This record gives sequence, structure tokens and C-alpha cells, in this order.
Amino acid sequence: MNGTPVPQKSGAAPSLDNPDLYFNRDLSILAFNRRVLALADDPHVPLLERLRYLTIVSNNLDEFFEVRMAGLLQRRKFGAGPSGPDMLGPNIEIEAVAKMAHEIISAQYRCLNQRLLPALAKENIRLLRRREWRVAQRRWISSYFQSEVLPLLTPLSLDPAHPFPKVQNKGLNFAIVLEGQDAYGRHSPIAIVQAPRILSRIIQIPAHLAGPHDFVFLSSIIHEHVQTLFPGLTIQGFYQFRVTRNSELFVDEEEVDNLLDALADELPMRPFGEAVRLEVANNCPREVIDYLLKHFELGEDHLYALLGPVNLSRLAAIIDMVPRPDLLFPPFVPGLPSVCTRPENIFAQLREAPILLHHPYQSFNPVLDFLRQAANDPQIIGIKQTLYRTTPDSPIIDALIEAAMAGKQVTAVVELKARFDEANNIQMAERLEEVGVQVVYGVVNHKVHAKMILVLRREEDGIRLYGHLGTGNYHPRNARIYTDLSLLTANPDITADMNDLFMHITGMGKAPQLRCLLQSPFTMFSGIRDAIEAETQHGVKGRIIARVNALVEPDLIRTLYRASQAGVEIDLVVRGACALRPGIPGVSEHIRVRSIVGRFLEHSRVYYFGNDGSPKLWMSSADWMGRNFFRRLEVAVPILDPDLRARVLRETLQLYLEDDCNAWAMRADGAYDFLRKTPDAACKSAQDRLLEHYDRSNHHA
Repeated sequence: MNGTPVPQKSGAAPSLDNPDLYFNRDLSILAFNRRVLALADDPHVPLLERLRYLTIVSNNLDEFFEVRMAGLLQRRKFGAGPSGPDMLGPNIEIEAVAKMAHEIISAQYRCLNQRLLPALAKENIRLLRRREWRVAQRRWISSYFQSEVLPLLTPLSLDPAHPFPKVQNKGLNFAIVLEGQDAYGRHSPIAIVQAPRILSRIIQIPAHLAGPHDFVFLSSIIHEHVQTLFPGLTIQGFYQFRVTRNSELFVDEEEVDNLLDALADELPMRPFGEAVRLEVANNCPREVIDYLLKHFELGEDHLYALLGPVNLSRLAAIIDMVPRPDLLFPPFVPGLPSVCTRPENIFAQLREAPILLHHPYQSFNPVLDFLRQAANDPQIIGIKQTLYRTTPDSPIIDALIEAAMAGKQVTAVVELKARFDEANNIQMAERLEEVGVQVVYGVVNHKVHAKMILVLRREEDGIRLYGHLGTGNYHPRNARIYTDLSLLTANPDITADMNDLFMHITGMGKAPQLRCLLQSPFTMFSGIRDAIEAETQHGVKGRIIARVNALVEPDLIRTLYRASQAGVEIDLVVRGACALRPGIPGVSEHIRVRSIVGRFLEHSRVYYFGNDGSPKLWMSSADWMGRNFFRRLEVAVPILDPDLRARVLRETLQLYLEDDCNAWAMRADGAYDFLRKTPDAACKSAQDRLLEHYDRSNHHA
């Protein structure tokens, strides 16, 4: 199932439909989390950053279970057969996924207990167990429990009048085994206590009672005082547990009159979907485990017994509470292109030449300035923007509101269905509508994932269009931790295409005939496929380099296989899931796949084709996945300026192919080899080299 495909016999033409030529998407997603976990284990990474990576894995796995595992269980429930190019049936896939997930989670807790906690303790950052509490600390903790915790707790002993409570998705809960009768003569062998979400899971002890950075878990505080909740009864056991639930929202867009209202009605039910995973403390007795599994209708494969707290993601709070910059990555100041440091109007600058920004090495501020100047410029008559993920209090939203209040025509295409950001986007849409922004919610059954701002300016020779297109969301915080590209341009072909797209999104009609942009769901897949096939015609002279977050679309993979069979040299930088298997004789021996996992989340999508000496290069919001090609509205913009194209090629592709510090090479069996040299050898990190390059540029600006 996951082994390297057997090479075809000499002379036989391999069938590119063979399931053995494709790696399972879900297993590939989990393999990515193994690479992230390796950073938590890496002594070269600053200690608090290692803790951060550990918590990132927990967050990633939570979402994996909420979405991917939930989908697999639904498929099994309804008797679905094999699907996807690897053709694994749901039973086989669930078994394989659960096995790998168990391995990763076990490795997480080994990393925490054997490496991170001892290393943190050496730095006087301690998570104190109950047996380590001193007398003065116990008094403070008892007072904290009485004043801050106890009033919010609701102990619930289970009997016919007190059924099992509605346990929320990913909430912290305690199963308490009791002995004895209460004042009414009732005996309940088990009780449930839910920790309110409003309570901090990590509590810092005042420094005068402890070390400089000593912490205790909320679970330890409740455990210590649980007898208070059940006076007169004997506590036989106290066990943490946590349930992960299906978190997909089900809204039939064709059957609702108002998508915002429909989603708002659906959101309160998300915390109570079907259970997909049960996490318990490893000291939980078998009879309690069996009781919980039966209640949540889960099998043994979906049980995770953990050697530590049941939610490692909450440990991220420590990073913000410990002022130890020496245990974090060194700070950096995002730079600005020299053209963006001038005081003159940005629109005049764009009439001279486009501006390309490489985040986070370069600041996101020019994008904000672009919008702010548009809001304040009396010659601006209209602004159109797509919004996928941002925050309701974002300066982006403030600028749109300011523009609307200044009397400009402002249109915002808000994607309400951005997973786990639905509530934010509803709030944002309502805030925009209150000031007269024309808000639309995209296209029925297609998420609007393209990142575009279009500004209409009345000038002496008529209305001129200015645009921004990006590979990342309009989220200023993410622009500090995600690698993305931004293009600001006044190119008339690009901006005319953008205007046609906005008209298409907000109105109705046939797909527009675009001049230079590729658009999903109409021309992007065929445009990329045609570019690959053109390289196939060039044979050994062909060259393809692509960088995406995921590569799973089977028809595109087959097209890449055919290019490799023709001798085209192909390098793919795929951060996460990759269903293509590189290095298979006769199929993909000319394809190399690598993944870069480092300080910043790699998020840029860039596609390069040699084109026999006349190279083509696009930057895009789209991964090479079926959803991006066929079920989303996406955009890929060509980099037409030769200097900018050479810069993008160097900074986002070539440097990443030279990286031997944060790079992992994929094998044909789906496993990854870490490419870092021995610790004493100099290694080349693409991210570090870009930080150094832009730091030098800042000093010379």
C-alpha cells in the first residue's frame, strides 16, 4: 500500500492510472506534521520556538481529525468505496491514518517529557506537578481555586436525572470515579466535570512564591481540590479526557436565501458534531475508557492514551508569559523597497513600474498604504477587494470603512466559508455593511480564494486601474510569519482582467475571456497543464520548477509523469501533502520533490516553465489540488517584468533548491530524508539567506 512501486518490465509502457504511483493525501498531511515535530526536537532551534512547534503540531492534528478523519468516518459510515488516485478504501485508510497519528502523538509526548520539559527547567521555566508544590504555593493555589475556579465549575454525577453532558469539541473534561452515597441516598459511580473555556489552562505562580517562571496546569488545580465538589463522597479516581468532533459545516448554498444567516445559524452546532477522537490520560482505567468509548461511539483505533496533558496546544501560552528573547528567534524588521520609502503618491510610482514585495522579509505596510491612500485620495472613485481570512479589527477593514464613509464606491467579496474563520468573517461583513460597503459572498458552491484589490482612479486621461494581487491572505499578523508575494501594478492588461473578474463574481454571465490571468475554475488547470505539455514537447531541454503547499490533483500528476518520461527536469517544492511519487524508474525518475520547514510557514505558490528560453512564471493563490482548480475562484498572475521574474525565480525557487538546512527530500515510498549536513558543517537555509539579504538591503536603502 505504501511501498515503492515495482518498476515495469523492460519495454512495457507503465500505466499512469496504477494506484501504486500515488501516495495517499491524508498520510502525506501527517508526514508533514512529522517534519514540523522534528523542529521541536531540533537543538539548533531556540527553546521556546521548539515549544511553539510542538503546539503547532497539536493544532494541526486537531484540524486533521476535525476535517480529514471526520470525512473518512463519514465515508465508511455510508459505505463509500475507494476514492482518490491511490484507491485506498475508507477502512484501510482509517487504519493507516490512525496508526501514523498514534506514532506522531507518541513522539510528541516523548519530545515534551524527555527533552523540552527538562530543557525548560534548566532555564528556570517549570511546569510544577502537585507533589512539587511547597506550602506557600499550595495556599496561593487554594485561594486561586476558591476565587477564580470553583464558582465556574458544575460537577455532574451521572444518573437518570443527570445524563451525560454535551461535551464540547476539544474541551477539557474530567471523569471522576466516586464511592459513597450523597444526602439523597443516591450512588453514582462516575461524575463529569467540564473546565469552562474562559479559564486559562496554564496559570503562573507569583514569582515571590516560586521561581521566576513557574506554572501549574488548571487540571492540576482542579485535581487537588476535586473533593470540594463532592463533599462526603470518596474520590477513587480523577482522569482528564478530551473529545475531538466533526467540525464541518453543512449548508446547502442553493437552498438558502441568505448565506450569512444560514452560516450564523449553523455555527453554534459546530462544537457538538459526531466524535472522531477520544484523548485520555494514560492512567485512566480500562473501565472508564470503555465507558467513554461506548458513549462517544468510537472504536479502539480512535483512542489516544497520553503521557501528559490532553491538549498540548495550550502550552503556547507559556511563550507569551516568559520574557526570554534569548530563547526565541532573533527579531527582525521587515524592510521596504526604496520606492516605497519615498513620500510621493503610490499611484504615481505604479505608473512608472510595478512593485513586488516578498513577505515577511519585506513589510506588508505598502499594501496597507495602497488602501489607505486609496481611501483618502479624492481622485479614487472605487475600491473592490476579496477577503478570505483577516480580522474584523484589521487595518484593511478600517481602510475600506474609511473609503466608504468618504463616499467612494466600495465592494467587498467576503468568503464566509473560510474554514474556522466563519464567525470572524460574519462579524467583518456586518461591520462593512453598516457603513454602506457593498458586500457579496462570492459564488454559490465555489469559495473565492483569490487575493485581489482593485482601485479605480479618475485621472486626466480617464479612469485608470491599479491592482494588488497576492499569494497570501490580507492578514497583517500572518504577513509576519508566512512567506508570501505581493504584486502592486498598474499594468492595463492585468488590471482589466481583475475588473472583469470582479464583475463576474458580483454579477452573472459567461466566464470572462482574460488577457493574461489564469482563473479557476475555468482556465487555470488547462493553462498549467498546457505549460507542462509544452515542456514535454521540449523533452530533455524542458524545465519545470513549481512551489506549492500541496500537490494532489491526479490529472496534473499524470501530466508531470509524462513530462518526466520525456526527459523534462522537474523540481517541486511542496510544503505539505504530495500525492506524486518521485524517482520511480520509467515514470518519475526526472522529478525531485522537497519540502522546506523552518521559521516561517512557506505559503507562496510559484510556477516556472523554461519554455525553450522564453520563460513563463506565475505567482498564485492556488495549490495544485482539485478544490483549487475546480471548486474555488483562484487567480494566477504572470510576472511579466524580466527583472522581477528573475528575482522571483531566485528568491522563491532557486534558493529553496539550494537549501540544505531546512529541506527534506521525498522518497518514492512517501517518506522524507532530512538533508541537513552534520551539525558542524555550514548549511544554507533559504529563509536565513533571505533575512540576511533584506537586512543588508534595509541598511543600504
